[in-house]
Amino acid sequence: MDNVRLVEVGPRDGLQNEARPLSVEDRVRMIEGLIGAGLRTIEAGSFVSPKWVPQMAGSAEVLTALGRRAGISFPMLVPNLKGFEAAREVEAEEIAIFASASESFSRKNINCSIEESFERFGPVLEGARQAGMRVRGYVSCVLGCPYEGKVALSSVVSVARRLHDIGCYEISLGDTIGVGTPRAAAAMVRAVAEEVPIAAIALHEHNTYGQALANILACLEEGVTVFDSSVGGLGGCPYAKGATGNVATEELVFMLEGMGLRTGVDLSKLCRVAIETSAKLGHDPVSPISKILAATGDDQV
Repeated sequence: MDNVRLVEVGPRDGLQNEARPLSVEDRVRMIEGLIGAGLRTIEAGSFVSPKWVPQMAGSAEVLTALGRRAGISFPMLVPNLKGFEAAREVEAEEIAIFASASESFSRKNINCSIEESFERFGPVLEGARQAGMRVRGYVSCVLGCPYEGKVALSSVVSVARRLHDIGCYEISLGDTIGVGTPRAAAAMVRAVAEEVPIAAIALHEHNTYGQALANILACLEEGVTVFDSSVGGLGGCPYAKGATGNVATEELVFMLEGMGLRTGVDLSKLCRVAIETSAKLGHDPVSPISKILAATGDDQV
């Protein structure tokens, strides 16, 4: 294994949990910077109600401004059929849907049971099939829930398998509140891999307790080669007190490249995006790598 694929989620999962919204123009500029740094799969936004997630208002305009790029994917999160129709209207090529492994989290987050969430997916997947869209699936709370605590491994496996069975080409397993540790993360991946091909499994780690990179390394050793990350460590989970954001893309790139794995990402350019975006949001980047670059002004990381 020489290559890994990174899915940059900062423009969606990162920004949607930031207190200060960015304009459409700033989000497009952010994504252009990420493309310039070498990232090829970038969540560009989500088609959710701006009443509930004002940070994602104008996602259609963002995607339209970016246009289609050869070799680059811009997955757009859609929560329901209405969101799918909005994605189809702007000719999105890829969408993402999400389900929870925790019954309580599902009800709190999307106001329906796990079973009801799958009922909603039916027309979305059928519409995506007819439109030729690829569909990525997320499973939240795979290593813990803010309401239930420990989540049954059988539930994680069941939800992941069902998403794959209905047509999701890739299943991103999310440690939503960042409570996982390496052995637990590896055991979870092994269990899911018994039902879903390892090549279709991705990992989505939050760094709440500082375990994200350790968990990623443990799952890398299990055969996972696709990892979600967020430039500058942007984001967090609004349902977990004190939760920090996703693992920082620059920290992940630094680790992987240091291990001899190719990411195709220019670390210095990536850190510049982290610094510039965080400044617009009114705070410093979480990543110590970007902080070092910001403090020294040294373009060589």
